[in-house]
Amino acid sequence: MGAVQTLDISPVGRVEGDLDVRVDIQDGVVVNAWTQAELFRGFEVILRDKDPQAGLVVTPRACGICGASHLTCAAWALDTAWQTEVPRNAILARNLGQLTESLQSQPRYFYGLYAIDLTNKKYRGSKYYEEACKRFAPFTGTSYEVGVTVSGKPVEIYALLGGQWPHSSYMVPGGVMCAPTLTDITRAWSILEYYKVTWLESMWLGCSLERYEEITSYDDFMSWLNENPKHANSDLGLYWHMGLDVGLDKYGGGVGRYVSWGYLPHEDRYQKPTIDDRNAAVLMKSGIYDGTKDTHVLMDQKMLRENTTHSWYDEGGNDVHPFDRTTRPIQKNDINFDGKYSWATGVKHVDVGRLEAGPLARQLVAGGHHGESWQHYDPLILDMYKKMGGPSLHLRQIARMHETVKLYRQCERILREFKLSDPWYIKPREQDGRGWGATEAIRGALCHWIDVEGGKIKNYQIIAPTTWNVGPRDAENIRGPIEEALIGAPIADASDPVEVGHVARSFDSCLVCTVHAHDARSGKELARFRVA
Repeated sequence: MGAVQTLDISPVGRVEGDLDVRVDIQDGVVVNAWTQAELFRGFEVILRDKDPQAGLVVTPRACGICGASHLTCAAWALDTAWQTEVPRNAILARNLGQLTESLQSQPRYFYGLYAIDLTNKKYRGSKYYEEACKRFAPFTGTSYEVGVTVSGKPVEIYALLGGQWPHSSYMVPGGVMCAPTLTDITRAWSILEYYKVTWLESMWLGCSLERYEEITSYDDFMSWLNENPKHANSDLGLYWHMGLDVGLDKYGGGVGRYVSWGYLPHEDRYQKPTIDDRNAAVLMKSGIYDGTKDTHVLMDQKMLRENTTHSWYDEGGNDVHPFDRTTRPIQKNDINFDGKYSWATGVKHVDVGRLEAGPLARQLVAGGHHGESWQHYDPLILDMYKKMGGPSLHLRQIARMHETVKLYRQCERILREFKLSDPWYIKPREQDGRGWGATEAIRGALCHWIDVEGGKIKNYQIIAPTTWNVGPRDAENIRGPIEEALIGAPIADASDPVEVGHVARSFDSCLVCTVHAHDARSGKELARFRVA
């Protein structure tokens, strides 16, 4: 066995927030890993003792990319605490806002944050490398330019509802503060059509949505790839072939267990929302898929726990439900990889343990027969998971982009379902109580807990997708999902560890745009990159 080399990579992402990764490499393979969330936001502290509706204004600022998802959670949390009634138009308008925000994220993420790594010099030996550079190179790539540009279109629909994107607060307890006109709906249709024609069908799929929707299994997908050169030469076809060619299907699997809160409350089934009746009232069902046992069960928020043993909080080492947690950050956050080393927490399910959140999780849950018979069912990614030998960073990308078509279809459905002369808001009665709002941000499971007492926020807690995935070890020293996914990653060049970036970015962690790598033993900087 060779000597162990330790790399500290800081930070790893290309979006926002600070994530540092430490990996131990032995014989060219990652044998141990730690993920550090280096940025303390403190929204739970900011909101304490504020007006209950402060969350509607403050929490969308938690992220400039997923603000609609935070607003969705904040609104539903107060709806359940105040026992409101929400008219069907308002439920549809909330869902449309979140859906359009998710649609903008798809091409922006794939081209701007992930696929540009396929132009790394490591892959010069691939027969797909030249074409990948032509399409995916940052700024100059033909697909990069179209994808990043078209990503701004769907949120124009969001702006029709909320007046702006990001950071709108048009969702409120009891409904929404908008009433779209027929002109707004017509304009929204044209924006959707532009997105579909300019990118989704012509560039990403190379076929119509209707043809792609016929794919329900791994074998169907392979037949689709081979039936028409336009399919094989689409960006999806290119990524599929190159990902397999360079071995992206061989590593980055993770913990093998997955969670989704479910999303898109049904406009006729969740008008008087409670915490307990949510699972039976969402179009995209909630659940846990345990890949180690091939089982599906519903996800119950009562079963969630946070652990701060390895986090910079002075809260003890017990597993705590968010309703029972008081956020107490430590002022002096020294890094100790045997002790505390991250602002994220170790999130787990009481019975199942650590879980991965995100598009792969949603699609594996969608392949289950649990839940209500009318809820969404899609077996494709689960079938791929089984026939490809389990999870990988490659399948994580396929799952995410596969979801784009169903997001698009739900936008179409909502535009048909609006009844413009019906109510958009029912004034609620403010009261004390506990509430919970959940959804699926494009990156995964997101939820807010609120405890209102004496007309003020007594406690507010947020668990975001990145909390699930980037979280450090827990009290049992079990690695978080990204830490576990890094184990086994092959590192061809320690001065340019692109494979670490592949794994971390496959989870779409919210991170900034400078990457440094240095040898922790010598202190020598191995490389410095500035991207996007």
